[in-house]
Amino acid sequence: MTAILERRESTSLWGRFCNWITSTENRLYIGWFGVLMIPTLLTATSVFIIAFIAAPPVDIDGIREPVSGSLLYGNNIISGAIIPTSAAIGLHFYPIWEAASVDEWLYNGGPYELIVLHFLLGVACYMGREWELSFRLGMRPWIAVAYSAPVAAATAVFLIYPIGQGSFSDGMPLGISGTFNFMIVFQAEHNILMHPFHMLGVAGVFGGSLFSAMHGSLVTSSLIRETTENESANEGYRFGQEEETYNIVAAHGYFGRLIFQYASFNNSRSLHFFLAAWFIR
Repeated sequence: MTAILERRESTSLWGRFCNWITSTENRLYIGWFGVLMIPTLLTATSVFIIAFIAAPPVDIDGIREPVSGSLLYGNNIISGAIIPTSAAIGLHFYPIWEAASVDEWLYNGGPYELIVLHFLLGVACYMGREWELSFRLGMRPWIAVAYSAPVAAATAVFLIYPIGQGSFSDGMPLGISGTFNFMIVFQAEHNILMHPFHMLGVAGVFGGSLFSAMHGSLVTSSLIRETTENESANEGYRFGQEEETYNIVAAHGYFGRLIFQYASFNNSRSLHFFLAAWFIR
């Protein structure tokens, strides 16, 4: 006699909700990080759009000289910005209910703090969602690790630097001209262009862009075709396959003759370690 035991699927509302949240079959993966990411980014985006169009002038320096940044107060797409929270507020947490009125909250630049804090939480959750989806698909976590670089950069200009300066008024304005103004003031006050770590960072960003373009073009130019000419070469790739997807010998030979022999890697592990180490540095 043979007994067949079948696992009973959870029929509770909570169980079905959990299955839907963590399902990789959805058109857009949600995940547990997405539960927090979606409302925070929607809030930040909505307030940004409204404030960019209609926010009244903000007393950014705390000296009763408001600066306008919205379209309805005389700015255009280039000059418009979300003006940072007033220096009179400093680093205080400044939600709407901490102000005596909405007018006071707007005058002191409350929307900036609301947008920035929701945005930073949202992009951090987006990074976590990248890891979560990779984990559920059996992939390695390096997509989320790579995304941590722009997350760190945004956190630096929107949170770490204002904390160091003692006020959110020193944060980067949310606009085109505001960004350039922030860069000019930052250079004037800190001479960052002469900082060796900044020089290394610039070399890393531009060098990384060059190396990514070189590596990607060499790989796609030397893919090992497993399909007919009527199909895309991509169709011949099986996720997680052990076989090589491109001919590194051909790529090495091409690049070695294009520049010189020792400018090219003939070992895949050494090549990818170099690329990873370059970005991490």
